[in-house]
Amino acid sequence: MKIKNCMEDFVFQHLDGFLEQNQNICKCEQCKTDIAVLALNRLKPCYVTTEKGDLYTRLDLYETENEVDIFIALGKAIDIVEANPRHVKR
Repeated sequence: MKIKNCMEDFVFQHLDGFLEQNQNICKCEQCKTDIAVLALNRLKPCYVTTEKGDLYTRLDLYETENEVDIFIALGKAIDIVEANPRHVKR
């Protein structure tokens, strides 16, 4: 297994849920990537190199306080990207 940041998977997983619930958020790849990057820069990375480490880290990330941190980071990132998209608003 290569080096992997498990937080990335969780951010993208929750980002898709946020985007489905809010029709006003731009869902283009540029905005999704910008939101994810901003959120990941606010969150603690969770790097693993083994399948066992991946499993334990994923279980830990499902803890309520970790999910709340992810939701807060995504919310802030969405606000920033919505106010400053890197493309012409549609």
